[in-house]
Amino acid sequence: QVQLVESGGGLVQPGGSLRLSCVASGSVFSAYAMKWYRQAPGKQREFVALITSGGSPNYADSVKGRFTISRDNAKNTVYLQMKSLKPEDTAVYYCTSREFWGQGTQVTVSS
Repeated sequence: QVQLVESGGGLVQPGGSLRLSCVASGSVFSAYAMKWYRQAPGKQREFVALITSGGSPNYADSVKGRFTISRDNAKNTVYLQMKSLKPEDTAVYYCTSREFWGQGTQVTVSS
C-alpha cells in the first residue's frame, strides 16, 4: 500500500508562484515514476507532469516552460514548482504513483 500526501496549494494572484509537495510512504519511492494531474471544476482530470525514476521530466504543453517537476528520493518527495500562474491553472492538483493517488491540494489563481 502506498500513501501520497500533497501540500502547498493555496490562493495566488495571476503571475504568482507556488510549490506543491507530495510525500510518499509505503513503497520504494525511488523505483517509480511520479506524476502530477489536475482537475478543474466541471472538467476531466488532466496530466500535468511526470518524472521518471531516473529523474527525467515530461510536461503537458499547457504548463511547459512554467512548471518544473523534481524529486528528492531521500525525502520520498516529489515537487511541482509552478510559476507565471494563470487563472486557467486553477484546479485540484493530485500526485500519483502507479495506481495510487493522493487526496489532492487546491490551487486557485485569482486576483
